[in-house]
Amino acid sequence: MTPHRHDLHVLIVGGGGTGGALAHDLALRGLQVTLAERGELTSGTTGRHHGLLHAGGRYAVNDRESAVECIKENMILRRICPDTFELNDGLFVAVEDEDMEYLQPFMEGCEACGIPAQKLTPTEALRLEPNLNPALKVAVRVPDGSMDAMRMVMRFFATARHNGAIIRPYTEVTGLIVHNGLVSGAHLHDHVTDRIEEIHPDLVVNAAGPWSEKVAAMAGVSVPIRPSPGVLLALNARLCNMVINRLHKSGDGDIVLPQRGLSVVGTSSWVVDDPDDLHLPEDHVARMYTEGAKLIPAVAHAERRAAWSAVRPLVGSRGEADSGRELARTFKTFDHRETDDLEGLVTITGGKATTLRAMAELCADVVCRKLDVDEPCQTRDTVLLPHTAYYAAAVAA
Repeated sequence: MTPHRHDLHVLIVGGGGTGGALAHDLALRGLQVTLAERGELTSGTTGRHHGLLHAGGRYAVNDRESAVECIKENMILRRICPDTFELNDGLFVAVEDEDMEYLQPFMEGCEACGIPAQKLTPTEALRLEPNLNPALKVAVRVPDGSMDAMRMVMRFFATARHNGAIIRPYTEVTGLIVHNGLVSGAHLHDHVTDRIEEIHPDLVVNAAGPWSEKVAAMAGVSVPIRPSPGVLLALNARLCNMVINRLHKSGDGDIVLPQRGLSVVGTSSWVVDDPDDLHLPEDHVARMYTEGAKLIPAVAHAERRAAWSAVRPLVGSRGEADSGRELARTFKTFDHRETDDLEGLVTITGGKATTLRAMAELCADVVCRKLDVDEPCQTRDTVLLPHTAYYAAAVAA
């Protein structure tokens, strides 16, 4: 279906997963789209996550809204991104007595959220994953998966550009132009050409993830974002073929995920004021080893390939969280006309890689209502171009 083309122009600030999915959605609805990213595409949070295709089990007890979002989007992404994921399923594993207390609420939560969950005996679990802690008490199988942190997102960018979106990496939005309660444009700095320019779209969307607070401040408004970094550890060994989760309330080092020939252990959590102020606490790295080894003992002695930190854009005020784990993993769109009496600016933030398409749909619906565009979302059923199409088009150009 070829959408009706509109003269209306939207500027998206941020070239991560949310920005890419939004560019794809709006391009399918026939809008003119320009996306500006200060660095390379996916160079922020998107390119640093551990690559988990969530089934929602992690949130089924204490954050059911996020759990439902994850399982729904898990199934949609499998359909529109064929051959992108390793559909290896996941195991939630109890290794201590206190983990067993979590089993019943976990099973009830999965059922309430529509997450397929199969309880396994230790023998059944060890048959699937021989490297698991042999002292495990029970395991629950869910439809998790793993993915390359960047390649899925590049499929959205490839398809968006194919449908007319202008994608501008290394182009920083250095300021927003505000007159009489209206965001009328933006100042851009192209770091490749060192050119300074202005752009005057009909609407600006702030999709800068943990940096969205900084972008909003350019217009004199705020968004309730709590940047929450976490440490991840890559090991030079594929210690499991399924996604291995600890069967307990979300904590440090309680996921071990296979990525090609590696294993990624994650993650810790703390909060910061500035998402650019990233560091790598060595005690957090050590915790990935000790906690990951409770699931898979071989983690304790595996060779370290790399360790890094990534910042989650959690929705919540600065007074609400000490570690970041207190905040929900859902997402939200802010129309600043409603929240700040400022027209021309919308912010989309929160969420996670698994829910990026749904985030874009929610935001695109708001954008279209504001611009009086009556076009339905098509992203639930539109199969995306392969990630290689983005780079092939760049070489051809």
